[in-house]
Amino acid sequence: MLQALIFDVDGTLADTESAHLAAFNQAFATLKLGWHWDQQLYTRLLKVAGGHERIAHFWQMHEPATAKHQDTPACIAAIHALKTRFYTEALQQSHLPLRPGVLDLLEAAAQLGLPLALATTTTPANIEALLRPQLGSLWRRWFAAVGDGSTAPRKKPDPQVYQQVLAQLKLPASACLAIEDSEIGLRAARAAGLSTLVAPSAYTRGQDFSQAWWLHEADEGRPLPRLSELRQRFAQGGLALSV
Repeated sequence: MLQALIFDVDGTLADTESAHLAAFNQAFATLKLGWHWDQQLYTRLLKVAGGHERIAHFWQMHEPATAKHQDTPACIAAIHALKTRFYTEALQQSHLPLRPGVLDLLEAAAQLGLPLALATTTTPANIEALLRPQLGSLWRRWFAAVGDGSTAPRKKPDPQVYQQVLAQLKLPASACLAIEDSEIGLRAARAAGLSTLVAPSAYTRGQDFSQAWWLHEADEGRPLPRLSELRQRFAQGGLALSV
């Protein structure tokens, strides 16, 4: 019996990656770094979880000599802080809608008293910027547990954030369903023992989702499955193939 839903945030609750990409490039331009990430490059960089880690990976690949400087960690922190400021300001000015079907899932679960949780590698500020306009100033009350980049230093595909959330929920992995959009998120959830519904975003489509409990392609705004369908399939067990 399904006892909780655990959501990833970026790309899963909303199509946030274009806003993140714009904020990264705005930070790079402001700091006059001479860097620019296009969509193709950023799609590849998304295979590295975490903004700090993504910057570090790019720096090492793009300018390996300067990436070894002792001040590099502080520089990465400054770049990421500026990027986060630009991202949160952008979401305050232009609210990103939740992906089709997400709000229906949240509301249906709330009506049934089914616990909801977040398991993400993004920052608390980014979560706040996304969910406050959609769920209100008390958005945190929707979720029985929240794990994020501030609580889980080991980023996905490490299962740490999912393990933390399961501990907060006080539920076994076998009773919960993770909802993800990326291969690294899927690997993290599966490593924690969770069945996982994957709904790829435009930036993650085509990744390896062979371990998914259910691969739900959502082209042309197709909504996520309804809670009643998830509960029915979860009760039946087994592996549901892509639909």
